[in-house]
Amino acid sequence: MFSLLFCAGGSILSAETAAVLPFANGSVGNYASSASGNAVNLDWIGESIAETLRDAFTAHNIIALDRDDIQEAYHRLNLRERAMLTMASVMKAGEALDAEHVVYGTFEFSPASPGSGESRGSLKVSARVVDRLRMRESSEFEESGALEDLLTLEAHLAWRALTLAAPNLVLPEAEFRSLRAPIRLDARENYIRGLMAKSVEQREKYFLQAARLDARFGRPCYQLGQIHYQRKEYRQAADWLEKVGPDDITYHRASFFLGLARFQSGDYAAAQKAFQTVAAAAPLGEVYNNMAAAESRRNLPQAVEDFRKALEGDPSDPVYHFNTGYALWKKGDFAAAADRFRAALDRDPDDQMSTLLLGRCLKKQGLRVGANSADARLQNLERLKTGFEERAYLQLKSLINSKKPAANNP
Repeated sequence: MFSLLFCAGGSILSAETAAVLPFANGSVGNYASSASGNAVNLDWIGESIAETLRDAFTAHNIIALDRDDIQEAYHRLNLRERAMLTMASVMKAGEALDAEHVVYGTFEFSPASPGSGESRGSLKVSARVVDRLRMRESSEFEESGALEDLLTLEAHLAWRALTLAAPNLVLPEAEFRSLRAPIRLDARENYIRGLMAKSVEQREKYFLQAARLDARFGRPCYQLGQIHYQRKEYRQAADWLEKVGPDDITYHRASFFLGLARFQSGDYAAAQKAFQTVAAAAPLGEVYNNMAAAESRRNLPQAVEDFRKALEGDPSDPVYHFNTGYALWKKGDFAAAADRFRAALDRDPDDQMSTLLLGRCLKKQGLRVGANSADARLQNLERLKTGFEERAYLQLKSLINSKKPAANNP
């Protein structure tokens, strides 16, 4: 987990982390009747509450461990997902996740009585926040209302949880609510059911339905983009990822994968543009590396400088040394390129391409371009990074900013 972040000079900054556990279903029955009269599983409600809380913590610069992290911890501890937990189990989960704050709770659904109107029923949501470092647990706080008002209930619950976990970071409630774009409840339900689905085919079906129900909802578009990207259907992936707007919490991650998808489909100008968008908000090594790779494919002179920015961020990474060397070799700077290929081999002695290109540098043999050139295999060798560590970067940025003295302080 990213509970510790390193800054220049090797000093360590402690990062606040939060684990929001799935809210357990405390209803009398686990199913409710849908408008069509069919039985509908209610577990998606508990997952939806947890996702909203995670988003709220993330938006306020607290590392909210994602759903995959939570599931892995539950598996290690032999805990059943969405089950009622004892305090001992909550503390074990928090310890396994190395989380400073743990949020957990339950929801109860009461179906509407026949002839009571269009409402599907009412909800009562109860939550607690545990501060593991201080061994304190908040008193229980509740929200209640119609199921149709679930998203409003979630927003208020998230604001209250934040006031307990990080009172100095929280906006006034009216401003906090305004940051969340309204979406249709049925779109939200399909999206959450997609997250919970076991097979990729089921996930895709739910995400498609969510996207069709509400075009403003960027989260299912991001998930669909990921599905197509994993299938190497890069054009389809890009089409979905482009639909994620700047107000969505996944926007920068979506833009990063949009850049990868555009690159893999051969649209290097569009890939460069996508990575530039990400670099403006999160100037990470992997972003500069991939942006430079797109620039290099376009034979743009700034590619070398952007590869160097990636290398400055992490001099231990052999990919950054190789790419910088490759760009220098292509422009005929053999001595500087040789240094970088040597550095790449120091970190990865089995890198055969670095060995070959180092030999070319020592012989001062550049890239011979042409349709019949024997060097065709030496073209387009830029190496991409597919991991995006935005979460750690934003937390580090927040911690550094919090340590700066206020402008009006002496």
